[in-house]
Amino acid sequence: MTDTLTAAPTDTAGRLAAVTDEIVSVLARTDTAGIDAVTAALLGAGRVFVTGDGRSGFMARAFAMRLMHLGLRVHVVGETTTPAVASGDTVVAVSGSGTTAVTVRVAEQAVQVGARVLAVTTAPTSPLGAVADAVLVVPAATRFRRAGEAPTIQPLSSLFDQTTHVLLDVVCLGLADAREVDHAAAAARHARTE
Repeated sequence: MTDTLTAAPTDTAGRLAAVTDEIVSVLARTDTAGIDAVTAALLGAGRVFVTGDGRSGFMARAFAMRLMHLGLRVHVVGETTTPAVASGDTVVAVSGSGTTAVTVRVAEQAVQVGARVLAVTTAPTSPLGAVADAVLVVPAATRFRRAGEAPTIQPLSSLFDQTTHVLLDVVCLGLADAREVDHAAAAARHARTE
């Protein structure tokens, strides 16, 4: 499959199959050691902060919500009620390229105050990866279409976003198992104001 939108299938079933195949391909190439490292780091975490910009930020927020359901103390960087990151805290920073200025700046500031940084990115040697204590490498395409990135028919960073969501849900499964949080316990923490 080529890396251009014009090569995408023209029917809905074909598009669905192509996108599903892309996701499965990235997940199959993901090193599970990165998933385990993030899971282990979060098991020992006190306060957890998540950060990301754009769609990566939406994936980070979805992750924060699930962490809350699992009983972790979690905050989203940039929200008005988020406290200052401090020594001993853990920051999960999501950036496909690992170069998103806002996300890298948050990670660098976290390191300066003694917080641990967990990066979710395609680029372990990027500025974000360089400051992280652990990196979950997502071998997906970003909007930059760098050499070696997975081919995709999808625009921008869609493939990174989709697979990041799934991989972080797998982290949550590991956390739920280790913390003995079942569906009923997670559901009891779900918002009642919807």
